[in-house]
Amino acid sequence: MGSNEWHIERRFSFETESPLSREEGNSPEIGSLSIVVLGASGDLAKKKTFPALFHLYCQGFLPQDQVCIFGYARTKISDDELRNRLHGYLVPEKGVSPKQLEDVTEFLNLIKYVSGSYDSEDGFHLLDKEISNHESSINSVEGSSRRLFYLALPPSVYPSVCKMIKTCCMNKSDLGGWTRVVVEKPFGKDLGSAEELSNQIGELFEEPQIYRIDHYLGKELVQNLLVLRFANRLFLPLWNRDNIDNVQIVFREDFGTEGRGGYFDQYGIIRDIIQNHLLQVLCLVAMEKPVSLKPEHIRDEKVKVLESVIPIKDDEVVLGQYQGYKDDPTVPDQSNTPTFATVVLRIHNERWEGVPFILKAGKALNSRKAEIRIQFKDVPGDIFKCKTQGRNEFVIRLQPLEAIYMKLTVKQPGLEMSTVQSELDLSYRQRYQGLAIPEAYERLILDTIRGDQQHFVRRDELKASWKIFTPLLHRIDKGEFKPIPYQPGSRGPAEADELLEKVGYVQTHGYIWVPPSL
Repeated sequence: MGSNEWHIERRFSFETESPLSREEGNSPEIGSLSIVVLGASGDLAKKKTFPALFHLYCQGFLPQDQVCIFGYARTKISDDELRNRLHGYLVPEKGVSPKQLEDVTEFLNLIKYVSGSYDSEDGFHLLDKEISNHESSINSVEGSSRRLFYLALPPSVYPSVCKMIKTCCMNKSDLGGWTRVVVEKPFGKDLGSAEELSNQIGELFEEPQIYRIDHYLGKELVQNLLVLRFANRLFLPLWNRDNIDNVQIVFREDFGTEGRGGYFDQYGIIRDIIQNHLLQVLCLVAMEKPVSLKPEHIRDEKVKVLESVIPIKDDEVVLGQYQGYKDDPTVPDQSNTPTFATVVLRIHNERWEGVPFILKAGKALNSRKAEIRIQFKDVPGDIFKCKTQGRNEFVIRLQPLEAIYMKLTVKQPGLEMSTVQSELDLSYRQRYQGLAIPEAYERLILDTIRGDQQHFVRRDELKASWKIFTPLLHRIDKGEFKPIPYQPGSRGPAEADELLEKVGYVQTHGYIWVPPSL
């Protein structure tokens, strides 16, 4: 099936069958779709939200005769001014075709702008009026319209914005229509603040209306985890403590905070990356097979994993801060915020007892990548004496150069019986030539429109994840746990590698995975 045919087929399924009508027994009639991006003038909206909407439009998922996109922010600008600001984020840097320019123009014409504050009803009444005008213009039956509010805003304004939406902008839901709210991370700073935020939003909206977005759950290789684990007989008997020695989930960046020092310093690497992105990946690696692919069944199993994690030990944590971090004028001179962390989590259940899950994230390191590395135990009775070459590993490269490969020991070609490390490799760029991998935000926004919460964080899941890290975070905030200085461009503190060795990880020396060339 060609890519154009694939787009047409997916558009047909979207337009002819409403997910809401299937799940909730409502009328299958589809009304207008209004997408409101709150914080429309901010970086997140310009760099991620609007481009994701544009790509969905190009693939036929946002039909012109149904959809209107509204930007809302405090900045007083016109529709055309917002469109001009967005234009550069939608057009490729080079090689723009006439068709692409036409798509950009058509998409921008779907966008309208409303200016107003985030805690006053005046702006939201005006927004509601504009949405209602759009619904009337396409003769949408009252109560069948769909309203999606994307909060590309700081969490501090979530409660007031949600209150304004509830007071001024709700859609009636008696004829298949709905109102849904997408909230970005960070969902609080610890267990207490996250619960307070959940209570404030929960008083206004039902859980099925709230979509807590973690863009890592929209990444292609993260979404592949369930298929790899539960659709391949090969892995079923291997995926346990009898065969797996350790699991590493790694996020590395080769640059520092780069102008975001003031923001980053409020959170640190654990809140920014580990407590949400990497912990979500851990859940998918460690969870039991769900009863079905229904969102609640999958999220039930993720919560069971989180609730099985035992308290973090001090001697299984290494924190680091790259030298030069505090040179940023927006960062306090005495900042104790870690820019690097290696944390070992242990899951107390039958499948994973004794297996360390190593979560590692850092900025200003020697490479940029995110991957899952599952290391198997040594071969008993090793007759080839090849233990020093390294263990079998199953590696899922999330970014960049998406790939899945298995590190194996094989015979070195030649007359001698000598062994060498090699791999079985599925590199997406080579295997799926010409097929664009969707951005995470595209997939997750489409899931929100369809009413599929599988890849969004449920409230009890959020609570369980904060419960794991809050004691450690409080100690860091109080200055009781100090980060170790490390050189930018290094692997991070040497103590982190020592911790990996201590918990059983065996590094392969002399082997480097090289992505296959086209």
